[in-house]
Amino acid sequence: MRLDKFLCETTELTRSLAKKALHREEVTVEGEVIKNPATQVDDSHDVRWLGERLERVGFRYLMMNKPLGVECTTRPGLYPTVLELIDLPKVERLHPVGRLDVDTTGLVLLTDDGKWSHRVTSPRAKCEKVYLATLAEPLEGEAATNAVENFAKGLWLDGEEEPTRPARLDILGPREVRIAITEGKYHQVRRMFAAIGNHVEALTRESIGPLVLDPELEPGECRMLRSDEIASF
Repeated sequence: MRLDKFLCETTELTRSLAKKALHREEVTVEGEVIKNPATQVDDSHDVRWLGERLERVGFRYLMMNKPLGVECTTRPGLYPTVLELIDLPKVERLHPVGRLDVDTTGLVLLTDDGKWSHRVTSPRAKCEKVYLATLAEPLEGEAATNAVENFAKGLWLDGEEEPTRPARLDILGPREVRIAITEGKYHQVRRMFAAIGNHVEALTRESIGPLVLDPELEPGECRMLRSDEIASF
């Protein structure tokens, strides 16, 4: 790769600042001062800026327990973003693998590996996502039976051209349910319950495919995925 690009990937320098650093003779490759930004280098080269050896950060894969009031976005907005909760170099390269609403908590995956992210979120993968929901109104008796059947058949949501894919609904208590879906329409879980005349008061994502939220992660905490977890997609 070009030396100026290598500098951008291993430091906080922009492309223009990297070229200025080269012009000021601040960069060496294998002990030799290099000023040409087009010089080709790779990870085996000893590249140094101001005497400090530079190494590229490889792909990273994280699991986060997203708290309330945090957005799954990489752009600053009205709320703090998930990236602001992560203390890693080049954190801006990470992106959420799918999103959670600002009012939804639980499992969020983040990575800078675009191909892996696509494997997880591709509609073809039909990756199951499981949520725990607290409802405003009790769901009991015949209403509960009908809800389970309707979720399994698919529901028509306002503004959609086709019904939802079959979803699994488990009644855990009068106002507590677990729902598994294989798609990710906008505010889907909340809209599904609205379609049957109920309202979701609290929603937590428990799992994405084979990955289950680590119970040791407190809200706002994250950890790197293990190699077997990464390979599970």
